[in-house]
Amino acid sequence: MQVELNVPNSWETITLKKYLAYLKDIENYKDDEEAVTALTLLHFCGLQPQWLNGIAIADLNLLKSKLSEFIGNQEHELQRKILIDGQAYGFEPNLSTMAYGAYLDITKYDSFGIDDNWAKIMSTLYRPITMEKEGMYLIKAYDGTDNSEKFLELGMDIHFGCLFFFINLSMDLLKDTLNYSMQMDTPHDIKQILERSGAPIQHLSH
Repeated sequence: MQVELNVPNSWETITLKKYLAYLKDIENYKDDEEAVTALTLLHFCGLQPQWLNGIAIADLNLLKSKLSEFIGNQEHELQRKILIDGQAYGFEPNLSTMAYGAYLDITKYDSFGIDDNWAKIMSTLYRPITMEKEGMYLIKAYDGTDNSEKFLELGMDIHFGCLFFFINLSMDLLKDTLNYSMQMDTPHDIKQILERSGAPIQHLSH
């Protein structure tokens, strides 16, 4: 029996919807390498578990090699402008002037990462571009509209780019805080203070 598989070669071809389903399935098998391999091939290549035992070792190793070329590299550049259904969307141009409602909707979740709430966070950060000139752009004013379904169909390269933008920003802020504290008179318990303050950032980076 011959089986035709679609083997992805980048995160761009794997949607958030597919990735979330994958994360949900492997949650209980993280310590079982064979199960994780089977679920990875199922979700990313369409290889049904009942066919796995019959596949040639050389073909299996080839599949794993092809996936390993990109699957371990999740750090991508932030894409400030993206296209959804023919409409240009822009990333929040100035986070320091973000609408209060947008800020509340992003920070109301217990965690900031790729999970069931991520599409909603993305639909808050990315909104339709209303004006563009000389590389600069404006986006639609935030009104609480939930476009999260659209973001479920975007490739993971876009989602990872946004996530790592905030991870790197948080790490830079932490470094600046540590450097600044070393240049001034600090309280004797500064280590404990920074450890408490850095706990959310450490959680985010994990």
